[in-house]
Amino acid sequence: MKPIHVFKFGGASVKSAEAIRNLATIVAKYSAENLVIVVSAMAKTTNELEVALKHWVDNDLISKQRKLAEIEQFHINTALELFNNDAQHLLIAELKELFIQLNDQLKGIPSKGYDFHYDQVVSFGELISTRIVSHYLSYMGISHKLVDARRCLRSDASYREGVVDEFTSRILCQREFNFSTVNIFLTQGFIAGTEGGTTTTLGREGSDYSAAILANLLDAQDATIWKDVDGVLSADPKIFSNAVKLNFVPYQEAIELAYCGAQVIHPKTIKPLQNKNIPLYVKSFMSPDASGSIIAHSDTPIKLPPIIVLKKNQVLITLSPRDFSFVIEDCLSKIFALLYKHKVKVNMLHNSAINFTVCVDDDRLRLPQALDELKLDFVVRYNRNLELLTIRHYTSELIDDLVGNRTVYLQQRTRSSARFVMDSV
Repeated sequence: MKPIHVFKFGGASVKSAEAIRNLATIVAKYSAENLVIVVSAMAKTTNELEVALKHWVDNDLISKQRKLAEIEQFHINTALELFNNDAQHLLIAELKELFIQLNDQLKGIPSKGYDFHYDQVVSFGELISTRIVSHYLSYMGISHKLVDARRCLRSDASYREGVVDEFTSRILCQREFNFSTVNIFLTQGFIAGTEGGTTTTLGREGSDYSAAILANLLDAQDATIWKDVDGVLSADPKIFSNAVKLNFVPYQEAIELAYCGAQVIHPKTIKPLQNKNIPLYVKSFMSPDASGSIIAHSDTPIKLPPIIVLKKNQVLITLSPRDFSFVIEDCLSKIFALLYKHKVKVNMLHNSAINFTVCVDDDRLRLPQALDELKLDFVVRYNRNLELLTIRHYTSELIDDLVGNRTVYLQQRTRSSARFVMDSV
């Protein structure tokens, strides 16, 4: 059998009719290959569905219906543009049916917990986008099969953070992706399914992980993430004008960057690829013939330029035992158990004899609940509206330039990384 290649197209690459046409052009160049195409929700659809969900949870039913109507009209308009304003096209009926199902998810009272309802609602972004892409690929003569990711990726019931059962998923994938019948498959990123038939999501920006786990389970030759940048860059070009492209990034460096908050790669993406030594290409869908970047194994040290990662909307939390006892193993285990319970991810930490400090994302849904529970056993102090700056392979001059006279609340330096929690500009 010919080798399998996995392509992942993110929201920016399917944000409009023009973008979907471009996706089809890229796929057409590889139409003789064995392909698995993983697609995200269009543009900011995930964010918009989160808004609709919030309106429902807040019992603001008028705003909910208005938002759902906006989301539906956006997708209908995209479909009409792709198919010459043919309102009778089969896709239009299919989209309307999907939106009926979505509306049904947002009826009644949200009685099963926010995370459960989140996954049942937000997953429609990918279900809708892949339906549109599938019809357009067929229209362009690209033979393929649309696979529901919930039928091939089995996860537990950890809603919003589904853990994939690799053993069962491998069996399901071998059944669903039968390359003896067709050589191109299209499926959703970000979503999976439980044994009980409910939908889970794999964490925000989880489509990268979907592509990586599918590459692992199918023993793919490589995976490619198509983005709106030229590859893996040394910094976000929207913030730092002197960002440069990194032609080659070792797996270990990519994991470090993902952990620090680099947006180009989802944190969980590298492990399933590294486990099978599958190279990951990061390429621009705007310049598909350009070389892009490769993330892969390296036996020799690679000299890299300084790499800058900036995470905004951070909160620095300091915890102190109420009885003035030391922060030792019992305290730490209790703190981490509470953070894990509320799915608060720690971006940076520091502890002294009687204080424990963490820097976390300012998640306005999960964080307040965690803080309330921590206050039962600890004195809790925190600062909001902060930024976490990480400089890999730093120089003193670069630190001086980026930190300057800003107020630094916490800093750490190792041989290869310098990290600063500081006020936001």
